[in-house]
Amino acid sequence: MNVNGIGAAGYPAWQGARKAQQNAAGKSFAAQVNNVTDTTTTKVYNIFTDEDMIWTGGNGTGLSYYLKYAEDSTEDDPTIIAKGIDENGDEFEKTIHINEINPKSATVVEMRALEAHMGVKKLGGFTSLPMDAGAMGLNDRTDFMDMFQKQIGDMKLLFQKKAAAYYQYSMQALKCYTKVVTGVANEI
Repeated sequence: MNVNGIGAAGYPAWQGARKAQQNAAGKSFAAQVNNVTDTTTTKVYNIFTDEDMIWTGGNGTGLSYYLKYAEDSTEDDPTIIAKGIDENGDEFEKTIHINEINPKSATVVEMRALEAHMGVKKLGGFTSLPMDAGAMGLNDRTDFMDMFQKQIGDMKLLFQKKAAAYYQYSMQALKCYTKVVTGVANEI
C-alpha cells in the first residue's frame, strides 16, 4: 500500500523501488555504471591544428572536423573545405560552396560552414545551431529552420528568454544571408 508517497515499509515509495531494483540487479550503482560504459562505443574527438582554420569542433556522434577556406574561394563563390573524422571513425574531406547551402535541407557540416563564413556571434561559446544538431551524422540532412523554430519554442517554454532570443538572432541571420545571396525574400 502506498499512501502519499510512503510505502508500507515506512519509507518513500521511490526509495523502496530503488532498493528493490538494486537488490534485483545484485550490483551497486557503481557496478551498473561500469556496465553501461562500453569502450567499443566511446567517441574520440580529434583536435585539429591546420593553418587558417575558421572553425573546429564536433558533436555527440563522434563527428569531429575543421573548416577552412579553399584556395580557390572567392567573394562571389565562397568555398570551404571540411576535413575530419566522421561518426564511424572514417576520414572525410568535403568541399562546400556557401552560396549553395539550403538551410531547409542541410547537413550540420554545411551549417557550421555557413555559420563560420557569416561570422555569427557566439553567446559565451554557445552554439548558434539548435541543440538537435549535436546528434547529426556527417551526411544527415534536416530542415534547420524547423529545428530553430522548435528550439526557440522549447526555450520559451523553459522561460529561457535570452537563449530563445539568441536562437531567434541566429535564425534571422541565416534568413538575411540567404535573402542577400539568392535575392529572394521568402525562400526560407
